[in-house]
Amino acid sequence: MKFVPRSSNDDPSLMKSDRPFIKMHGLRNDIIIVDARHMPFTPSREEIQRICDRREGVGGDELLIVEAPLVTDEGSEIVAFVRIINTDGREVEACGNASRCIGWLLMKERGLDSVSFRTRGGILSCNMKGEKKVSVCMGQLRTAWHEIPLAKEMDSLHLGIGAGPLQDPVGMNIGNPHAVFFVSDIDQVDLEIYGSELQHNDLFPEEANIGVAQIIDADTMKLAVWERPGALTTACGSGACAAVGAAYRRGLIDRRAIRVIMAGGSMEIEIDDNDEVTMTGPVEFCYAGRYLFDQ
Repeated sequence: MKFVPRSSNDDPSLMKSDRPFIKMHGLRNDIIIVDARHMPFTPSREEIQRICDRREGVGGDELLIVEAPLVTDEGSEIVAFVRIINTDGREVEACGNASRCIGWLLMKERGLDSVSFRTRGGILSCNMKGEKKVSVCMGQLRTAWHEIPLAKEMDSLHLGIGAGPLQDPVGMNIGNPHAVFFVSDIDQVDLEIYGSELQHNDLFPEEANIGVAQIIDADTMKLAVWERPGALTTACGSGACAAVGAAYRRGLIDRRAIRVIMAGGSMEIEIDDNDEVTMTGPVEFCYAGRYLFDQ
Protein backbone atom coordinates (compact mmCIF):
# COMPACT_ATOMS: atom_id res chain seq x y z
CA MET A 1 0.00 0.00 0.00
CA LYS A 2 1.33 3.38 -1.02
CA PHE A 3 0.02 6.87 -0.69
CA VAL A 4 -1.44 8.04 -4.01
CA PRO A 5 1.57 8.98 -6.17
CA ARG A 6 1.80 11.96 -8.45
CA SER A 7 2.83 11.49 -12.02
CA SER A 8 6.19 12.92 -13.05
CA ASN A 9 4.24 14.68 -15.81
CA ASP A 10 1.95 16.54 -13.42
CA ASP A 11 1.76 20.27 -14.08
CA PRO A 12 3.12 22.06 -10.96
CA SER A 13 0.40 24.71 -11.31
CA LEU A 14 -2.25 21.99 -11.06
CA MET A 15 -0.51 20.38 -8.08
CA LYS A 16 -1.44 23.47 -6.02
CA SER A 17 -5.14 23.02 -6.71
CA ASP A 18 -5.62 19.30 -6.19
CA ARG A 19 -4.39 16.82 -3.59
CA PRO A 20 -4.41 13.02 -3.52
CA PHE A 21 -6.06 11.57 -0.43
CA ILE A 22 -6.88 8.22 1.13
CA LYS A 23 -10.10 7.50 3.00
CA MET A 24 -10.07 4.96 5.85
CA HIS A 25 -12.17 4.19 8.88
CA GLY A 26 -11.81 2.54 12.27
CA LEU A 27 -15.14 1.26 13.60
CA ARG A 28 -16.86 3.66 11.14
CA ASN A 29 -14.96 6.65 12.56
CA ASP A 30 -13.82 7.85 9.12
CA ILE A 31 -10.52 9.55 8.38
CA ILE A 32 -9.22 11.56 5.39
CA ILE A 33 -5.44 11.18 5.00
CA VAL A 34 -3.25 13.52 2.92
CA ASP A 35 0.45 12.86 2.30
CA ALA A 36 2.40 16.12 2.72
CA ARG A 37 5.86 14.62 3.20
CA HIS A 38 7.13 15.87 -0.17
CA MET A 39 4.84 18.83 -0.77
CA PRO A 40 3.48 20.99 2.07
CA PHE A 41 -0.27 21.05 2.63
CA THR A 42 -1.60 23.88 4.78
CA PRO A 43 -5.34 24.20 4.16
CA SER A 44 -7.24 27.03 5.81
CA ARG A 45 -9.85 26.38 8.48
CA GLU A 46 -12.55 26.95 5.87
CA GLU A 47 -10.92 24.46 3.47
CA ILE A 48 -10.63 21.85 6.23
CA GLN A 49 -14.29 22.27 7.10
CA ARG A 50 -15.26 21.84 3.46
CA ILE A 51 -13.05 18.78 2.93
CA CYS A 52 -14.63 17.10 5.97
CA ASP A 53 -18.16 18.14 5.04
CA ARG A 54 -20.22 15.11 3.98
CA ARG A 55 -22.23 17.07 1.42
CA GLU A 56 -19.65 19.40 -0.10
CA GLY A 57 -16.38 17.51 0.41
CA VAL A 58 -14.92 14.05 0.90
CA GLY A 59 -16.59 13.73 4.30
CA GLY A 60 -14.89 12.52 7.46
CA ASP A 61 -14.57 12.82 11.21
CA GLU A 62 -10.92 13.95 11.00
CA LEU A 63 -8.36 15.15 8.49
CA LEU A 64 -4.85 13.72 8.91
CA ILE A 65 -1.91 15.50 7.30
CA VAL A 66 1.21 13.32 7.20
CA GLU A 67 4.43 15.33 7.19
CA ALA A 68 8.14 14.48 7.25
CA PRO A 69 9.64 13.78 10.69
CA LEU A 70 10.67 16.78 12.73
CA VAL A 71 14.31 17.78 12.45
CA THR A 72 14.85 16.51 16.00
CA ASP A 73 13.51 13.10 14.92
CA GLU A 74 15.73 12.68 11.87
CA GLY A 75 17.77 9.50 12.06
CA SER A 76 15.44 7.97 14.66
CA GLU A 77 12.79 5.28 14.29
CA ILE A 78 10.08 7.96 13.97
CA VAL A 79 8.88 7.94 10.37
CA ALA A 80 6.48 10.91 10.22
CA PHE A 81 4.82 13.80 11.99
CA VAL A 82 1.03 13.46 11.81
CA ARG A 83 -1.32 16.40 12.27
CA ILE A 84 -4.79 15.35 13.49
CA ILE A 85 -7.43 17.96 12.68
CA ASN A 86 -11.09 17.95 13.70
CA THR A 87 -13.90 18.93 11.36
CA ASP A 88 -13.97 22.44 12.82
CA GLY A 89 -10.32 23.00 11.85
CA ARG A 90 -8.97 22.54 15.39
CA GLU A 91 -5.75 20.51 15.61
CA VAL A 92 -5.80 17.98 18.44
CA GLU A 93 -3.21 15.82 20.15
CA ALA A 94 -4.81 12.40 19.72
CA CYS A 95 -7.43 10.29 17.96
CA GLY A 96 -7.28 6.56 18.59
CA ASN A 97 -9.08 5.36 15.47
CA ALA A 98 -7.13 7.76 13.26
CA SER A 99 -3.85 6.58 14.83
CA ARG A 100 -4.64 2.96 14.02
CA CYS A 101 -5.50 3.90 10.43
CA ILE A 102 -2.36 5.90 9.72
CA GLY A 103 -0.25 3.33 11.59
CA TRP A 104 -1.62 0.57 9.34
CA LEU A 105 -1.00 2.65 6.21
CA LEU A 106 2.60 3.47 7.17
CA MET A 107 3.32 -0.16 8.08
CA LYS A 108 1.90 -1.38 4.76
CA GLU A 109 3.90 1.25 2.89
CA ARG A 110 7.13 0.05 4.50
CA GLY A 111 6.38 -3.66 4.73
CA LEU A 112 6.86 -3.54 8.52
CA ASP A 113 4.95 -4.94 11.49
CA SER A 114 5.62 -1.91 13.69
CA VAL A 115 6.07 1.82 13.20
CA SER A 116 6.31 4.99 15.29
CA PHE A 117 5.19 8.51 14.41
CA ARG A 118 4.83 11.77 16.28
CA THR A 119 1.71 13.87 16.88
CA ARG A 120 1.20 17.03 18.92
CA GLY A 121 0.63 14.72 21.88
CA GLY A 122 3.93 12.86 21.54
CA ILE A 123 5.20 9.63 19.98
CA LEU A 124 2.74 6.84 19.14
CA SER A 125 3.95 3.30 18.47
CA CYS A 126 1.80 0.95 16.37
CA ASN A 127 1.98 -2.81 15.91
CA MET A 128 0.22 -5.02 13.38
CA LYS A 129 -2.01 -7.57 15.13
CA GLY A 130 -3.65 -9.08 12.07
CA GLU A 131 -4.38 -8.26 8.45
CA LYS A 132 -6.52 -5.26 9.41
CA LYS A 133 -5.99 -5.03 13.16
CA VAL A 134 -3.60 -2.61 14.84
CA SER A 135 -2.54 -1.86 18.40
CA VAL A 136 -1.40 1.61 19.44
CA CYS A 137 0.35 2.67 22.61
CA MET A 138 -1.64 5.83 23.32
CA GLY A 139 0.54 7.15 26.12
CA GLN A 140 -0.17 7.81 29.77
CA LEU A 141 -3.50 8.70 31.31
CA ARG A 142 -3.36 12.15 32.88
CA THR A 143 -5.62 12.83 35.84
CA ALA A 144 -4.33 16.04 37.49
CA TRP A 145 -6.86 18.88 37.21
CA HIS A 146 -4.49 21.15 35.27
CA GLU A 147 -3.55 18.35 32.84
CA ILE A 148 -7.13 17.67 31.72
CA PRO A 149 -7.44 20.77 31.91
CA LEU A 150 -10.14 21.98 34.32
CA ALA A 151 -10.99 25.59 35.04
CA LYS A 152 -10.21 25.19 38.76
CA GLU A 153 -8.33 22.91 41.11
CA MET A 154 -10.43 19.92 42.18
CA ASP A 155 -10.50 16.14 42.51
CA SER A 156 -10.81 14.81 38.96
CA LEU A 157 -12.35 11.57 40.25
CA HIS A 158 -15.57 13.43 41.06
CA LEU A 159 -16.20 16.51 38.92
CA GLY A 160 -19.65 17.12 40.39
CA ILE A 161 -21.30 18.42 37.21
CA GLY A 162 -24.15 16.91 35.26
CA ALA A 163 -27.17 17.14 32.99
CA GLY A 164 -30.29 15.02 33.24
CA PRO A 165 -29.38 11.41 34.11
CA LEU A 166 -25.67 12.11 33.62
CA GLN A 167 -24.08 13.14 36.90
CA ASP A 168 -20.64 13.41 38.54
CA PRO A 169 -18.18 12.29 35.84
CA VAL A 170 -14.53 11.32 36.07
CA GLY A 171 -12.09 13.71 34.38
CA MET A 172 -9.24 12.35 32.27
CA ASN A 173 -6.84 13.34 29.51
CA ILE A 174 -5.35 10.93 26.99
CA GLY A 175 -4.21 13.41 24.33
CA ASN A 176 -7.50 15.29 24.67
CA PRO A 177 -9.89 16.05 27.55
CA HIS A 178 -12.61 13.57 28.53
CA ALA A 179 -15.42 13.48 31.07
CA VAL A 180 -16.77 9.95 31.65
CA PHE A 181 -20.23 9.36 33.15
CA PHE A 182 -21.32 5.92 34.39
CA VAL A 183 -24.91 4.71 34.05
CA SER A 184 -26.79 1.47 34.70
CA ASP A 185 -28.44 1.34 31.26
CA ILE A 186 -26.73 3.19 28.42
CA ASP A 187 -29.62 2.48 26.04
CA GLN A 188 -31.87 4.72 28.13
CA VAL A 189 -29.59 7.76 27.72
CA ASP A 190 -29.96 10.03 24.68
CA LEU A 191 -26.50 11.57 24.58
CA GLU A 192 -27.48 13.88 21.72
CA ILE A 193 -29.72 15.75 24.17
CA TYR A 194 -27.02 16.35 26.79
CA GLY A 195 -23.72 16.10 24.87
CA SER A 196 -23.38 19.68 23.68
CA GLU A 197 -24.36 21.17 27.06
CA LEU A 198 -21.77 19.08 28.88
CA GLN A 199 -19.08 19.59 26.22
CA HIS A 200 -19.29 23.35 26.76
CA ASN A 201 -19.54 23.29 30.55
CA ASP A 202 -17.54 26.14 32.12
CA LEU A 203 -15.41 23.57 33.94
CA PHE A 204 -13.71 22.70 30.61
CA PRO A 205 -11.74 25.67 29.20
CA GLU A 206 -10.85 23.60 26.11
CA GLU A 207 -14.25 21.84 26.06
CA ALA A 208 -14.36 18.06 26.57
CA ASN A 209 -15.33 14.82 24.93
CA ILE A 210 -18.31 13.40 26.84
CA GLY A 211 -18.41 9.64 27.42
CA VAL A 212 -21.29 7.55 28.80
CA ALA A 213 -20.28 4.08 29.97
CA GLN A 214 -22.06 1.01 31.29
CA ILE A 215 -20.17 -1.86 32.93
CA ILE A 216 -21.56 -5.10 31.48
CA ASP A 217 -19.32 -7.57 33.32
CA ALA A 218 -15.73 -7.91 34.52
CA ASP A 219 -14.47 -8.07 30.93
CA THR A 220 -16.86 -5.82 29.01
CA MET A 221 -18.03 -2.22 28.88
CA LYS A 222 -20.46 -0.39 26.58
CA LEU A 223 -19.62 3.19 25.62
CA ALA A 224 -21.08 6.14 23.73
CA VAL A 225 -19.09 9.34 23.13
CA TRP A 226 -20.10 12.87 22.20
CA GLU A 227 -16.94 14.28 20.62
CA ARG A 228 -15.60 17.76 20.13
CA PRO A 229 -16.41 19.68 17.92
CA GLY A 230 -19.97 18.48 18.56
CA ALA A 231 -21.21 15.11 17.32
CA LEU A 232 -22.17 11.66 18.53
CA THR A 233 -19.53 9.33 17.09
CA THR A 234 -19.75 5.66 16.17
CA ALA A 235 -16.48 5.02 18.02
CA CYS A 236 -13.83 6.96 19.92
CA GLY A 237 -10.47 5.32 20.62
CA SER A 238 -9.22 7.89 23.12
CA GLY A 239 -12.68 7.88 24.70
CA ALA A 240 -12.47 4.11 25.20
CA CYS A 241 -9.04 4.52 26.84
CA ALA A 242 -10.41 7.23 29.14
CA ALA A 243 -13.51 5.21 30.04
CA VAL A 244 -11.52 2.14 31.08
CA GLY A 245 -9.13 4.33 33.07
CA ALA A 246 -12.06 6.09 34.74
CA ALA A 247 -13.79 2.82 35.64
CA TYR A 248 -10.59 1.46 37.15
CA ARG A 249 -10.02 4.64 39.17
CA ARG A 250 -13.60 4.53 40.47
CA GLY A 251 -13.21 0.88 41.48
CA LEU A 252 -15.95 -0.24 39.09
CA ILE A 253 -13.63 -2.80 37.50
CA ASP A 254 -10.64 -4.61 38.97
CA ARG A 255 -9.00 -5.55 35.69
CA ARG A 256 -6.76 -3.38 33.55
CA ALA A 257 -7.72 -5.11 30.29
CA ILE A 258 -11.29 -4.92 29.03
CA ARG A 259 -13.34 -4.99 25.81
CA VAL A 260 -15.19 -1.78 24.98
CA ILE A 261 -18.28 -2.03 22.76
CA MET A 262 -19.42 1.03 20.80
CA ALA A 263 -21.95 1.62 18.03
CA GLY A 264 -19.34 0.92 15.35
CA GLY A 265 -17.89 -2.22 16.96
CA SER A 266 -15.49 -3.15 19.72
CA MET A 267 -11.84 -2.69 20.69
CA GLU A 268 -9.59 -3.95 23.47
CA ILE A 269 -8.06 -1.55 25.98
CA GLU A 270 -5.20 -2.47 28.33
CA ILE A 271 -3.62 -0.24 30.98
CA ASP A 272 -0.24 -1.19 32.42
CA ASP A 273 1.08 -0.49 35.92
CA ASN A 274 2.45 2.89 34.78
CA ASP A 275 -0.96 3.97 33.43
CA GLU A 276 0.25 3.60 29.84
CA VAL A 277 -2.71 2.63 27.64
CA THR A 278 -2.65 0.28 24.65
CA MET A 279 -5.63 0.19 22.32
CA THR A 280 -6.21 -2.63 19.80
CA GLY A 281 -8.87 -2.56 17.11
CA PRO A 282 -9.72 -2.94 13.41
CA VAL A 283 -9.06 -0.63 10.47
CA GLU A 284 -10.58 -0.52 7.00
CA PHE A 285 -9.32 1.00 3.74
CA CYS A 286 -12.18 2.73 1.89
CA TYR A 287 -10.81 4.35 -1.27
CA ALA A 288 -8.27 6.77 -2.72
CA GLY A 289 -8.89 9.85 -4.84
CA ARG A 290 -7.99 13.47 -5.54
CA TYR A 291 -9.59 16.52 -4.01
CA LEU A 292 -9.88 19.52 -6.34
CA PHE A 293 -9.66 22.98 -4.77
CA ASP A 294 -11.33 26.06 -6.20
CA GLN A 295 -8.99 28.09 -8.35
